[in-house]
Amino acid sequence: MQVWTDVSQVPIGWGPSVVTLGNFDGVHRGHVAVLTRMVEDARAAGAHAVAVTFTPHPAQVHRPEEAPPLLLGDADRLDLLAATGLDAVLLVTYTLDFARQSPQEFAQRYLVDGLGARTVVVGRDVRFGWQNSGDLSTMRTLGERHGFVVEVIDDVRPGDGPDAPAHRRWSSTWVRELLAAGDVRAASDVLGRPHRVRGVVVHGDARGRELGYPTANLGPSVGMVPADGVYAGWLRRGAERPDGTPVPAADRLLPAAVSIGTNPTFGGRVRRVEAYVLDRTDLDLYDEEVVVELVGRLRPTLRFDSVEGLLEQMAADVDDVRRELGLASPDPV
Repeated sequence: MQVWTDVSQVPIGWGPSVVTLGNFDGVHRGHVAVLTRMVEDARAAGAHAVAVTFTPHPAQVHRPEEAPPLLLGDADRLDLLAATGLDAVLLVTYTLDFARQSPQEFAQRYLVDGLGARTVVVGRDVRFGWQNSGDLSTMRTLGERHGFVVEVIDDVRPGDGPDAPAHRRWSSTWVRELLAAGDVRAASDVLGRPHRVRGVVVHGDARGRELGYPTANLGPSVGMVPADGVYAGWLRRGAERPDGTPVPAADRLLPAAVSIGTNPTFGGRVRRVEAYVLDRTDLDLYDEEVVVELVGRLRPTLRFDSVEGLLEQMAADVDDVRRELGLASPDPV
């Protein structure tokens, strides 16, 4: 998949294209359903499939104090968009100057001149251009003027099963609500995959190592951090360490017990994301950028009256992680 950060980077003569617009925060099942169908339609028409998206989220520019937490950073968003089969993504830097374009200016520069759009795929609630003055009717009028067809995608909803909430559509808002409640399993159902948090491993208090459970402490995290608690999950590493040395394939996806919170047993005040890789005390993850994928919440964060009580619970947590991830217990030494 090609990624452009400015419309000037689009190759001359790139079209014809099938283009869609959106923030695609989370790249949830609704997004994937729409994009996958769009890619299939583009292939059948001999056209390129392109998504136009924005960074930062427009709400962070217009209403920073009210902007919702983002589910994903750009790197993960682009990875997941690529998995839908898109030919290209135009990742537009969203600024107040960009927002001042009229709907006509946006369509001419980006859709027509830049991408050679023959079909533009939008939702019924599409808004674009200065002060969101462009809507579906505007897009259809512009399509008639410039020779592109406007295809309207209705909301994508869960199936009709007994547990499907008929009143809801797949949405980033729904995922945020579930994560705020710590329900990462239900969030995974909406996303179609485990929720992920990305960060660089930094030095912490080394208390976990002293207790026999060394943890990878994530620095400032990219991706919404769910409610405090202990979670079962996976720690995903890249192919190389920061110094260029390769990471063995067997060490790139590792089962982990993940703690999110302030560590109240030791009077902690800073909220952290920490991952203990099961049965591994030999890993040096400092300065690596890692992804933590959260599968299920085991329990809330608790304050223990003694280190012994904490250690007993941590051992039980590790056993629970194994069950949650479907892992066998290690062979006794």
